[in-house]
Amino acid sequence: MPRFKFQTVDVFTDRRFGGNQLAVVTGAEGIGDATMQSLAAEFNFSETTFVLPPVDGANSARVRIFNRTAEMAFAGHPMVGTAFILALERPDLARLSFEVPAGLVRVEVVRDDRGAPVGAKVAAPQRLSTGEEVSVETVADCLGLALADIVIATHRPIVASVGNPYVIVEVTDAALARCLPDIRAFRAALAERPHFGKRFSLHVYARDGQRLRARMFAPLSGTWEDPATGSANAPLACLLLQRAGGERADFEIHQGVEMGRPSLLIVSVQKRADGVHATLFGKCVPVTRGEIILD
Repeated sequence: MPRFKFQTVDVFTDRRFGGNQLAVVTGAEGIGDATMQSLAAEFNFSETTFVLPPVDGANSARVRIFNRTAEMAFAGHPMVGTAFILALERPDLARLSFEVPAGLVRVEVVRDDRGAPVGAKVAAPQRLSTGEEVSVETVADCLGLALADIVIATHRPIVASVGNPYVIVEVTDAALARCLPDIRAFRAALAERPHFGKRFSLHVYARDGQRLRARMFAPLSGTWEDPATGSANAPLACLLLQRAGGERADFEIHQGVEMGRPSLLIVSVQKRADGVHATLFGKCVPVTRGEIILD
């Protein structure tokens, strides 16, 4: 009877039961695509990762990332959490390179003075890319907001990505807590944009200088709200640097507060010759470990 080891970890937090939950299945050779998707739905976290041998032996691993309904090209907290779990088993592990559909993800393990892993820094696999704007009316309908709640001074709602696309939206500080996703409006927004495929995810934020508060809603992917979204906060920070015309910046981003799972993401962004790039840092706390039994 096949058995596969897994561990769960809370990511982008330094306290258990905060941050974003992640299940990591190591030694996942022999698990088929459909079973991976079923296991991700069974865990019922925002994402579950499956660690496989790399295609290129120069890299550390191939990592497949599944949310509740589909495989993902890239996601931030799965990269941080997977590196942390692997580092728990290997005291010498300092740097990793993960093969994901969006490209190569380079990771640096962060350890405390005793050498124990506390988290990881992740370089997003792609530079910032931006797509079409989305009307404020559509965003307001999806989140139950008034048009005046949406801030357009820096940018209008716009698709942005460093490996996984989100509609990035600035809102007023008061409006952030009032966001309430309307699944029918999300479905209608996606139906009007068939070129978006199966994804229509809104990442909203309120800004106070370099400190941001954010919320991410992806109900069409099974995630009503996400407590910490590295692959959305990275393009958000890149977008802000691009619009400001600067060379580099650091952002402290708080998410998950309204869900009772407070998270902290530190995002560093830098302008290079080929565009704007992001690095994410987050701490982790291990929670459970066990075995998956498959007939």
